[in-house]
Amino acid sequence: MSQAPLPENITVDQKARVMELTYAGDRSYQLGFEFMRVWSPSAEVRGHGPGQETLQTGKRDVTIVSVEPVGHYAIKPVFSDGHDSGIYTWEYLYEMCINQEQMWQDYLDCLEDAGVDRDAPMASGGHTCGSH
Repeated sequence: MSQAPLPENITVDQKARVMELTYAGDRSYQLGFEFMRVWSPSAEVRGHGPGQETLQTGKRDVTIVSVEPVGHYAIKPVFSDGHDSGIYTWEYLYEMCINQEQMWQDYLDCLEDAGVDRDAPMASGGHTCGSH
């Protein structure tokens, strides 16, 4: 497995609702808060195995309240909806940066497949999507 580059700078822009990651060579990526929240690597979102994912909805207005370092390998954002169990490794953040367009489309496809609106409140028990 290849080692993902480490971000040289991480900025949280509350007004634009994005986290900007800057890598060597001035490569910069912006990850929207909603995108980060619906793709959280936490067990609450991903489940404990294939088919156990919980499709996240109603996260358009979520913000990041704070960002905590996790050792030398990750960060843990705390979201305004109380979600704080996702540990975003440097590898996962970089994967999100370079695959953002496809990941977002996968999310939109899951919403459509589930017949759920992106802004719908989270259902108790949630919806599932096999690819998310």
